[in-house]
Amino acid sequence: MIRINKLFVTFLLMVMYQLIMSQTVHIRGRVTDNATGERLVEAAVFVKGTNINALTDTAGMYSLSLQKGNYTVSCSYIGYYQRDTKVRIDNSEVVVDFALTPNTQLSEVVVTSQSRDERVNNLQMGLEKLSASEIKRMPALLGEVDVIKAVQLLPGVQTVAEGSSGFSVRGGSPDQNLILLDNATVYNASHLLGFFSVFNNDVLRGLSLYKGDIPVKQGGRLSSLLDIRTKTEMPERLSATGGIGLISSRLMVEAPIGKRTSVMVGGRRSYADLFLKMSNNETLKETSVYFYDTNAKITHRFSDSDRLEINGYYGKDHFGANLGLFDYGNATASAAWSHIFSEKMFSNVGIYLSDYNYIIESKLEGAKAKWQSSINDITLRIDFTHPISALWNPEYGFSTTLHRFKPGFVTMQGFDDWVLPGNKSLEYNLYASNEQQFSERFSVKYGVRWSLFQNVGKATVFHYNEDYQSVDSTVYPSGKVYNSYSAFEPRAGVTFKLTASSSVKANYAHNVQFIQIANNSSAGSPLDVWFSASPNVKPQEADLYSVGYFRNLKNDEYELSLELYYKDLKNVIDFAEHSELMLNNKLDGQIRTGRGRAYGAELMARKNSGRLNGFVNYTLSRSERTIPEINNGKTYLAPFDKTHSLNIVANYELSRKCSLSAIWIYATGNPTTYPSGRFAVTGEYFPIYSGRNEYRRPDYHRLDLSFTFSPDVNKTRRWKSEWNISLFNAYNKNNPWIISYLQDSDTGRPYAEMMYLFGIVPSITYNFKF
Repeated sequence: MIRINKLFVTFLLMVMYQLIMSQTVHIRGRVTDNATGERLVEAAVFVKGTNINALTDTAGMYSLSLQKGNYTVSCSYIGYYQRDTKVRIDNSEVVVDFALTPNTQLSEVVVTSQSRDERVNNLQMGLEKLSASEIKRMPALLGEVDVIKAVQLLPGVQTVAEGSSGFSVRGGSPDQNLILLDNATVYNASHLLGFFSVFNNDVLRGLSLYKGDIPVKQGGRLSSLLDIRTKTEMPERLSATGGIGLISSRLMVEAPIGKRTSVMVGGRRSYADLFLKMSNNETLKETSVYFYDTNAKITHRFSDSDRLEINGYYGKDHFGANLGLFDYGNATASAAWSHIFSEKMFSNVGIYLSDYNYIIESKLEGAKAKWQSSINDITLRIDFTHPISALWNPEYGFSTTLHRFKPGFVTMQGFDDWVLPGNKSLEYNLYASNEQQFSERFSVKYGVRWSLFQNVGKATVFHYNEDYQSVDSTVYPSGKVYNSYSAFEPRAGVTFKLTASSSVKANYAHNVQFIQIANNSSAGSPLDVWFSASPNVKPQEADLYSVGYFRNLKNDEYELSLELYYKDLKNVIDFAEHSELMLNNKLDGQIRTGRGRAYGAELMARKNSGRLNGFVNYTLSRSERTIPEINNGKTYLAPFDKTHSLNIVANYELSRKCSLSAIWIYATGNPTTYPSGRFAVTGEYFPIYSGRNEYRRPDYHRLDLSFTFSPDVNKTRRWKSEWNISLFNAYNKNNPWIISYLQDSDTGRPYAEMMYLFGIVPSITYNFKF
């Protein structure tokens, strides 16, 4: 009887499947640049009058399922004019290709980086997108438009410190964010100690931020994925974009080479060091402070089915004086080959390299020393996309990464070299996912990622007693796999359309993290030391649950959303009181682990068009940790907990030539530990500190303003320019950067000193394009 029932259920499901598929017809096609034939990735294809839409994949392909009838199918893409096509759907599959024409104006009229109803229809939750044109509109610090500063304005995202490029997502630490530039990992995204990011907006196509619900093809972090992509469009002719500012200048040049190849090169450099050399002060003349970076990209189409992309990035920061120097920098490189097997199967194979390193050198006579540290990765990825029908859109693939950690190599005059043992690890990942659209209202996605992490010798592993004292050690030879962790990371989501312009969504994601930063400062530092899971350090894990309501109004001119989330953390890492993290070969003895949780609500309202546009978002959140050896086992606030956060971004078009932009930011102050008392020993006073993160710093708020004048907007000539005048911190709020706790040398009375970075900072930049 059981077997008969199973056969009946199977038969019934097959009949239902055939009924569904018999009523729908598959429509597919490719989106390309009309001038160059270059395929456009993540172009929006949607059916007017319905809630059916799709984005093109890395091959520029899309697919939709429609009932029989007459429709108008539209396609739009950032920097291109929208195109509409009337289509009649009968019994057979329909192919509709789009060739879009570029919009060559300097200031694009689009406001969002996605189709306006994508937030309603997309199965992904916690996804935020920004285009390069959106980022360019925002007021700039010292005249330099900054990608990371734009990300910090999104709901659920917090800056970790004034002027910093680090950011916290839903209460997580900065090292819980995976930052990718063309699929290569960026370990430190800062220039000038965080005042600028390493990303040159001129070379970028846009960014996507996944807050917890990370696509299964990526992983290795608990909180978020920031996926940044450079331009993919093949230029029709030689063109350039650049800008000249008070602190730095930049230039990006792109050009076709023949009909199948294109080249893009972009660079930036600051020149504060040039002004220092003009000083009358001899010390300042010998001081050098600058950063530079370079992006390069070569794209070659072997055929309509095969494309090769080679990307490279190199950036460096330099701080030098008579006494010594401090240098740090990132480098990434990648080579990715995409292939179209058929209209229903695509692949992408890539090799990705990443390196982050820093050097500190003392030049003092008699005390010369040098400290070098680095982390680098080599990754191989193979991804397949296989859209079959509305019910089967599988993606699957494999990746493997070799991590190499070199925490410290120290040479000191008069002493033997001191080498902190480096270590290696291997990470393997398999993934598969699928999206199913059962009807115009109901869609689901699900997938699983399997990860294997292995520690590889040569290595020395210390063993600790219950008091975290080292009692023994084991030495493993080179190439020996001496420890392994494996993990399954299931992820699922469901979307139900209430109406054509509203939906509710629910998502679950399990994330695992194998590498992290040793840092007990909330502000972050270029001296961060990365370390991996090991026999003494278990991988961190997080379970994220989220639900949301999404609504568009007035033909998608307005977007509203509410997302609720709860994050349960396991093996969350913190460090013992007064721990020594730098140049410590027994670092794992300073680590304490426990549980954590984070929960909150994110509200977003966006106006997409009109002379006045922008967005407002508010986040109410809490992030806590409970670790037995810290704070006497009592639950305490995580370092990046901020109860309230409000961001307002507004753009107003005064005329076709003039526009205004404004940003206002408010956030609850970071948790901190204050001295709450003191005691005296033989006349000398010592502080008594409160519980871990028991107090808060003052609340943070700031207003930034920007004015843009575009004199050439109505002219047909190729050279177009604009002037941008920005005012950072317009009402001169002294937001705390560092708070030091000191005591009077005479009375012993304690007092606090606050250091802040910025008052009002004006800037002017001349931008051009030809």
